[in-house]
Amino acid sequence: MATGDIYSLYLEEITPTGDALGRFEGKTIFVKGGAPDETVNCRITEERKTWSKAELLEITKPSPVRTDSVCKYYGKCGGCNLAHINYDAQLAVKRKILKDSFLKTSGQPPPEIITIDCNLPWEYRNRIQFHCLRNNYSFGFKEQGSGEIIHVSDCPVAVHGIREFLSKPKNPREKSFSIPPEKDRFTVFSKDDVFLNEGGQKRGKIKLLDREILVDTEVFFQSNCFMLEKFILELKKEACKADQSLPMADLYGGVGTFALFLCDFFPGIILAEENKTAVSAARENLRGKDAEFFTLKDTDWQKILTHKISRCGFAVADPPRAGLAQKLAVSLAQTGPPVLAYVSCDPASLARDSKILTDGIYKLKKLDFFDFYPQTSHIESLAVFELKSTTPL
Repeated sequence: MATGDIYSLYLEEITPTGDALGRFEGKTIFVKGGAPDETVNCRITEERKTWSKAELLEITKPSPVRTDSVCKYYGKCGGCNLAHINYDAQLAVKRKILKDSFLKTSGQPPPEIITIDCNLPWEYRNRIQFHCLRNNYSFGFKEQGSGEIIHVSDCPVAVHGIREFLSKPKNPREKSFSIPPEKDRFTVFSKDDVFLNEGGQKRGKIKLLDREILVDTEVFFQSNCFMLEKFILELKKEACKADQSLPMADLYGGVGTFALFLCDFFPGIILAEENKTAVSAARENLRGKDAEFFTLKDTDWQKILTHKISRCGFAVADPPRAGLAQKLAVSLAQTGPPVLAYVSCDPASLARDSKILTDGIYKLKKLDFFDFYPQTSHIESLAVFELKSTTPL
């Protein structure tokens, strides 16, 4: 097998990267744009000892779940990677990826995975990052495979406010919008009648469920507010079952989203977050609440916050894709609170951290898959851990 060789290949499944997987004489081949249960002709583009990558040339037997994408940039833009299979199939693919991550890491399957799908598989995304094209005062997304920036005039996964923003010509003298001069990429956020961007008004309040929350385009905020509301309601159910005589901890707390909705259940809040801008917004969101704020890297939490976290009745952790800092994970596995809600954006790091936690004081009570990002292989989930020595809550 060599680069440039062409093969007919049966594709079995979708991998965590969104590529389809096939095998030739026992060797794994990843085919971008392929679908499960499909036969294709493909050309090898990258050759390694144990695996190869290939480009799809021709579909000789289409998958029963293959569909046409509504996006005119699909296949060129590097954003979405599952829009060529129908939505039910996307959900099945992601459930399997999540389950397989646990099997691979621990050899044990997780609890039954509950799926919370998105009622809006298109026009759902409230927050988007664009890359700058300064030579003509425009912007777009990275091209698939090349890293070049392609200008876009629409994005069907974006909410109406962002799609409308994309469709209008931009004027460099327009006061409400400008590309930040010091950045190669910038963020816009839209919900209801609120539109924020890093080159203009970057902070504003939006409505989530029954509350207003301050968001800042310079720091992370969940990109699907519709699913975020579903997620918050599920977190509240878990918080209601915890010991409400003790404080709660919000780890990787961002602008304080979860703390804002859970604080009424607990006498106090400990919020830890590395980003100073996010903590500034969190202070505003939790104004009047009994809250302590710690602006620290997660590598320092284990030695500074362990005793405070261990005295909480409930904790929610929402780490980045890399998962929990290793020392923090080990510390929680030894002296964590009775209930720990782990918000994950990466099945592999969740499975790794879950093994550390369950090798310690915890058992994994439930695992929910929330489909925040239809048309992509991105997976968000909620894992709830409780102490092994307690009766189920």
